[in-house]
Amino acid sequence: MQKLSHDEISKNRAKIEEIPLIQRNPIYALADNIRSLYNVGSIFRSSDGALLSKLFLTGFTPFPPRKEIDKTALGSTLTVPWEYHKNPLDAVKQLKEQKIKICALELTNKSVPHYDLTKQDFPLCLVFGNEITGVSKEILGEADMAIEIPMYGNKQSLNVAVAYGIVLYDCLRILHQRKQG
Repeated sequence: MQKLSHDEISKNRAKIEEIPLIQRNPIYALADNIRSLYNVGSIFRSSDGALLSKLFLTGFTPFPPRKEIDKTALGSTLTVPWEYHKNPLDAVKQLKEQKIKICALELTNKSVPHYDLTKQDFPLCLVFGNEITGVSKEILGEADMAIEIPMYGNKQSLNVAVAYGIVLYDCLRILHQRKQG
């Protein structure tokens, strides 16, 4: 086994000018009042890696251009389609009009483990909330489903950017899973 060089890795990556022409995955994301600029940058970077269809930044979530976002986004603010909405329900309405399911990443009385999603649940929009208060009640009232990441230790949650990355890439696994048999 040999580690690939930066040039070898780059040969297999799309160029920035090619990104708009690439078929994106049927996954959207909505950031509900995320306070950390660094979390937003990390969310952009994970979204780029997953070829997210669109990222919605809402409420007081910071949005580009900001040097703190760019520090962790590493250029992905240029490759991820995104919109800002002061009112997250405006984005939710837009998504529902396009028949995109709203999936809150939140501990609720009806949430199921993230790995229980199926291909039939897509296209979907992953909604993830504030680092302290989570997804707002207003958005939960509009959500079609809620998922959670099972926690086996003492803490009840993960950092929002980490949780987003886990669920986002599990969605990719589900979408690209080959039929067994």
